[in-house]
Amino acid sequence: MKLSTKSRYGVRAMFDMAFHAGNLPAQIKDISRRQNISPRYLEQIFQDLKKAGLLKSRRGPQGGYSLMKPAEEITVKEIVLAAEGELLLVNCIKGHRKDGEAAPSCDFDNQCPTKHIWAEGSRILGEYFGSISLKDLCEQGQEMGLEKELDHRFMYFI
Repeated sequence: MKLSTKSRYGVRAMFDMAFHAGNLPAQIKDISRRQNISPRYLEQIFQDLKKAGLLKSRRGPQGGYSLMKPAEEITVKEIVLAAEGELLLVNCIKGHRKDGEAAPSCDFDNQCPTKHIWAEGSRILGEYFGSISLKDLCEQGQEMGLEKELDHRFMYFI
């Protein structure tokens, strides 16, 4: 399985917001610069994160994007699910159709001894991603010696 750039960049951008801005609004241009991600692509990713209830936005000079919940309540799993829609190692373990009926997912549907391996691997990966919060990533960033960048919009000089 290879996660898309949408997931990987989404996790990096959300980490960036939690680490540098905390609960204050962060601007796309700053996140883009620090994470080396296209601002246009970030806007697309942030739309998915907003729909998932992970981000909110505010217009204006003091505006930007901010976390919808505290960093300790947002997990990597939530971000990946918002970007990918699902967290499966392989497509053949998709469960049910929209009408609730079991969906045949491949030609070997009920004759495949490896299907349980992929299902269990997906479950374990989801559990692991669900155990890591943005706060955990921020703590790891501090341990690595990353320096927080102060947002000059909120600094006042006398």
